[in-house]
Amino acid sequence: MKQGYDKKAIFRFYEELNDFLPAGERKRDRIYYFRGNPSVKDAIEAQNIPHTEVDLILVNGRPVSFDHKLKNSDRVSVYPVFESFDISGVKQDSGPVRDSRFILDVHLGKLAKYLRMAGFDTFYRNDLKDDEIIKRSVEENRIILTRDKGILKNSLVQKGYYIRSQNPWEQLKETILRFQLQSSIQFLSRCMECNGIIAEVKKKEIEKFLKPGTSRNFDKFFRCTNCGRIYWEGSHFTRMKQYYKDLKTFLDDAG
Repeated sequence: MKQGYDKKAIFRFYEELNDFLPAGERKRDRIYYFRGNPSVKDAIEAQNIPHTEVDLILVNGRPVSFDHKLKNSDRVSVYPVFESFDISGVKQDSGPVRDSRFILDVHLGKLAKYLRMAGFDTFYRNDLKDDEIIKRSVEENRIILTRDKGILKNSLVQKGYYIRSQNPWEQLKETILRFQLQSSIQFLSRCMECNGIIAEVKKKEIEKFLKPGTSRNFDKFFRCTNCGRIYWEGSHFTRMKQYYKDLKTFLDDAG
């Protein structure tokens, strides 16, 4: 027994939960030494796995909840959130595992724009503190997307996901695949600046706000119903369409 501890349990983490473990300790049994009777949630997070990444815990072959007390010689199997098939018959918590409303930490501003471009309700401000993110996530039932594992370990966090990639475009693909949102994309339906809904507007209603060249060359316009930002199908729109085409090709290939 490891010095200072009087009990041990065997943990096995599956699939992408191994992303949080050192390279040499992935996809294999891990011995976890402990004293007393900690909750299985505390034991999991002590091994660097945020509880928001976990969907199913089996202790000695039986499904348990996060507050299950760990005992000596327990064998614990920990699985990530499942999206491709129904495990409601064995899960302790039968609540929804997927929701397309997000809140992002201050480091994911570019991803916020891309998610809005794809039509997903995305709250983002570059001055939000962790406690503000958590509070709004709970109050508005939003999934926290972050590159900070610490915020996901907060006991108040109900839904969250640790973004693996450091590239914003790859982060968008990762998020869509992770939450199986391929069929929920509504391209350019939200304002990329404020998250408001975009609606078509008559040219005569906004013509006074347009530059002469824009007014002369374009007839179809859209306006954010929240901040009033005006959009039209210019060169920026063409680039966005190419982004969407590339995204759709990737998602189709990913199955």
